[in-house]
Amino acid sequence: MSSKPEMGRRSFLKTGAGMAALGMAADSKKILGSNDRVRVAVCGIRSRGWTHIECFSKNPNSEVAAICDIDDNVMRKRLADMEKAGYPKPKTYVDVRKVLEDKSIDAVAIATPNHWHSLIGIWACQAGKDVYIEKPCCHNWWEGRQLVRATNRYNRIVQHGTEGRSSLAVREGIRKLREGLLGDVYLSRGLCFKWRDTIGHAPVQPVPPGVHYDLWMGPAPVHAFTRNRFHYNWHWFWYYGNGDLGNQGIHQVDIARWGLGVGFPNRTSAVGGHFMFDDDQETPNTLNCAFEYDLPNGKRKMLEFEVRHWITNHEATIGAWADKKAREEATRGPRLGALAGSRNTIGEIFYGSKGYMAMDEDPDTYSVWLGKAAEPGPGNGVGGDFSKANQSHFDNFVDCVRSRRKQDLRAPIEEGFISCTLVHLANASYRLGRPVNFDPESQQVINDPEADLLMRDGDRGYRAPFVVPDEV
Repeated sequence: MSSKPEMGRRSFLKTGAGMAALGMAADSKKILGSNDRVRVAVCGIRSRGWTHIECFSKNPNSEVAAICDIDDNVMRKRLADMEKAGYPKPKTYVDVRKVLEDKSIDAVAIATPNHWHSLIGIWACQAGKDVYIEKPCCHNWWEGRQLVRATNRYNRIVQHGTEGRSSLAVREGIRKLREGLLGDVYLSRGLCFKWRDTIGHAPVQPVPPGVHYDLWMGPAPVHAFTRNRFHYNWHWFWYYGNGDLGNQGIHQVDIARWGLGVGFPNRTSAVGGHFMFDDDQETPNTLNCAFEYDLPNGKRKMLEFEVRHWITNHEATIGAWADKKAREEATRGPRLGALAGSRNTIGEIFYGSKGYMAMDEDPDTYSVWLGKAAEPGPGNGVGGDFSKANQSHFDNFVDCVRSRRKQDLRAPIEEGFISCTLVHLANASYRLGRPVNFDPESQQVINDPEADLLMRDGDRGYRAPFVVPDEV
């Protein structure tokens, strides 16, 4: 692996391209009255951003006042979708910096590709706006730390988009773990078994009409346009994404860590690769990760995580109910598509001295087995709807923006940053082919300059003027 030097972060501030030069220095926050609605700007509206639009529009205390996207084609579609849904017509922007200059906007929701997340979040905090930021909150560890610092310096409400923390089943299951249902919980396991077909090879081609590609690249180095490096498939390239560990897996990493009751790990190991397919993908499609924790009083815990990309078994009944539903659907007629009938295995397993617990995203439920005979224990049953957790997560953010009670956030950015650190440590270990040791107190990689550089995205750097500043 080659490591390029970091591209001048300090020069960004010295050249006056910081927030003050952009006219975005934070003003005093206006106080929302009991009848005021939180005016939200949604940035990145093609896929997950549409969920943002729907959830904020359904909340009686918020409204989507603006939308921002670099693809004019997506913008036209979303405006039509909003009109059809009966939502008020929003302002439209192409450049997020113009959004942040709009004094009428109270909060920014970020659903762009990963490489833009932290930068927009930091700029929004500096502009005096609260932030709902999609997972992972950062493309690398260093910019995530800067985002946390900006959150605290400007006293912003910042919610991380790990909406599993708003799931009633997850919250009840975590409460049972804290009450000692499983005894001494020493191990958790996160599962991201998600069918991912090959992306094939995509040639370089002209930028499609209506796409503002320079803005899309933003902080990343310039690269010729290909379809595989654009909508959605950007997840599988290191310049922009973090593989499925940082895409779907961050949700399960977060819950597995929360239930285990741990923070930053001491040692991380990850092995895997890109199997089966001959295509453009850079990130691994199969990955095994282990996070080791040395806790006070000599106690140790471990978090395991696994990414699989194709046909697989389920574990601890996770995914089994969805398979049953798929078989029932199949009797009603043929389904189309390369992956017709496939189902994922997405969830977490916790192991303790008295038994184990499985949490399943589809349906939103948890199940428990106790004792050596693995007798069924308490659980919340089958059939929960995870979409309710999704809406509840946005509602929690709006409530906190209005109350200014950061302590009521279910996924505060500090917690999101810790979970994202696990993702970045594992990806660094995979890319370097060796374990990475980490000091939880100083939050520093131990005696490994190459790993430290990767954690700071030193193999990519930042492209002016889209630079995460040293001082926030």
